[in-house]
Formats: sequence, structure tokens, C-alpha cells
Amino acid sequence: ANAPIFGVDLNGMVTEWNRKAAEISGFTLRETMGKNLVANFIQPDYRKSVSDVLKDALIGKETANFEFVLKSKHGEAFTVLLNATTRRDGKGNVTGVVGVGQDITELNQVLAESKRVADDLTRLIETANAPIFGIDTHGKVTEWNAKASSLLGYSKTEALGQNLVQRFITEEFKASVDGVLASALMGKETANFE
Repeated sequence: ANAPIFGVDLNGMVTEWNRKAAEISGFTLRETMGKNLVANFIQPDYRKSVSDVLKDALIGKETANFEFVLKSKHGEAFTVLLNATTRRDGKGNVTGVVGVGQDITELNQVLAESKRVADDLTRLIETANAPIFGIDTHGKVTEWNAKASSLLGYSKTEALGQNLVQRFITEEFKASVDGVLASALMGKETANFE
């Protein structure tokens, strides 16, 4: 399996530890079998929450998409998205918990980088020395930077949601600005329009 999978019995002792769990954690099957999962292989900051998820699963309350950080034997941190499922025997009696995880470390890194870039772009737009505005497909203002506010006298709050052409463009330029914006919305750029 390409996902880390572990199993514990009613006392939280490891009964299963697949190859991917060993690869991510650095702990072999032999090192984990029969040992308490939470006490031995979960970082102190996450022991209570992981323990709670396992206890819930033991009473039939399964958990999906529980996120926690797993530190490997070698000190590497991995973010794992865990689904904990109750394990039952042939008679329906609870015998333990099976945890199936997904290593989302890289996904979280990409999301964090995307957020950083978006924050940088937002700061750039807001602090630009030129008026910058954005509109949606209906021509309503979705972005309005500080320079647009200072030049036109409308705050961002006043401008957002207003139709740009109808509210902020003088009558003589409404048709031409509307045409430029319509073209832009179809992917045709116009440079240096006055």
C-alpha cells in the first residue's frame, strides 16, 4: 500500500505496521509490534488527541481526516491525515483500531507557499503607486487598492460590489472602458489604454 497503515489492539498496542508506515516513521515492524502506539511513536504534543481518536474508534466512533504531525525516528516531521476505523472480529466484537494515513507533508508545503505568494501579491497590489482595481465577470469591483481610493475618493469598502463602469467611469468613456473590460474578460489584453 502507498499509505501508512497501522493497527492497534484494545490496549493501544501495535498489531499492524505496514511498509509505508515503516518508511515514513523509520521504525520497523519489529520495533513497533506489541508496543503502545501513542506512548512510543506519537510526539508528546499530539499524544492526547491521537489517543482520543483511538479511544473513540474503540467505541465505534470513527474519525476521518484527522491531521497530526509525526516525527520520524530520525527527527523528520511528516504531516499525516489519518482515518481511524474500528476493527471487529467475525462476531462483531471490537478488537482494535485500524489507522490509514496519508502523508500530506508536500501538499501542506505547496499550500503554504501558495498562501505566501498570494499574500505577497495582495501586499503588492495594495501598496502599488498606481490605482489597481479588479472586477468579476459582471463588471462588479472585487479589488480596489489604496491608490485607487486616494485618487478617486472612494474607500475599498465603498467600491467593492459596485459596477465599475456605471459607478466610477465618466459618461464619455463608459462605452470604450466597457469594451476594453469585455475584451479582457475574454482573454484579450489591452496595454496603455487611456
